[in-house]
Amino acid sequence: MYKFILKLKRNILTIIICLFLFIIFVFSEKSIIATKNAIFLWSTCIVPSLFPFFLATELLNKTKVPELIGKHFNKFIQPLFYLPGEAFYAFFIGILCGYPTGTKIVSDFYNTGICTKHEAERMLAFTNNSSPLFIIGTVGISFFSNSRIGILLLITHLLSSISIGILFGYFCRLFFNSEKRSVKTSINSSKKICINNFGDSLTSGIISSVNTLFTICGFIIIFSIIISVLNSIDFFDIFKFTGIPVTQSKAFFSGIIELTTGVNLASNILNNNLSTNVIICSFLLGFGGLSVLLQVFSISSKYGLSIKLYFFGKVLQGILSATYTFILLNYFSL
Repeated sequence: MYKFILKLKRNILTIIICLFLFIIFVFSEKSIIATKNAIFLWSTCIVPSLFPFFLATELLNKTKVPELIGKHFNKFIQPLFYLPGEAFYAFFIGILCGYPTGTKIVSDFYNTGICTKHEAERMLAFTNNSSPLFIIGTVGISFFSNSRIGILLLITHLLSSISIGILFGYFCRLFFNSEKRSVKTSINSSKKICINNFGDSLTSGIISSVNTLFTICGFIIIFSIIISVLNSIDFFDIFKFTGIPVTQSKAFFSGIIELTTGVNLASNILNNNLSTNVIICSFLLGFGGLSVLLQVFSISSKYGLSIKLYFFGKVLQGILSATYTFILLNYFSL
């Protein structure tokens, strides 16, 4: 039995790939439709909203802006998050641009020596968030047709994210107070943008941004196919025994797999208690979904950064976000 489990563990990736190919073959029609829908969503929503931000941050990272922000915010960020001041830049841009911008910035920080590996892994947990444009514009206005819901979700999303940063900083200070920080005080000046190399910086920024966007597209397609197949076989009906309505369990577990699909389904649940739908969306926005998790992994793994803290932080952020939403709904008129 032990040998069988060990062999299974060694070949798990091969088994998953073969299973995915089998699914595509058996549910080819569903897979094609899901792929078309995913590409449409990516090209009409993701690319227009993220590409300008990705390019801008790529260029901004090569200036002295992160260094200057780190210098001025260090006295606030260090005691609050037990991190260098540049963490504020990663948090702010990560919020402004949305997933997975924060990962790219933090990975660059670690690669250039601004933070240690452990600091980078902690930063990953709270600098990757949904953007205000997605939460208010897409979820609030487009899905719920209610901007107040979008504002409420944004507030609780920010509160839960900051809470994770503070909690992780507190426990790090408690257990790793003697951690040595062998980091550079500034980025190598040769990597800074100047007039002479602006063209090269712009070109590399465009290429990097496009590569990231195509990576996101790939993950959206994969998980859209998985959700489509699960719907085809009525997979979510197995949660009937829990007493939870199928529509809610379907929205929740779809969101665990792929964020946008889940929050869209949650917003369309027909019931007399709108608050339940909002709380489900709040948890999903905080967690981010497995699709985003793999996007983060695809970027951070190139730099040898673990996502264990990220995963734990996102589960906790989802719980905190849902809790904050439940509390504020008593004072927030929808």
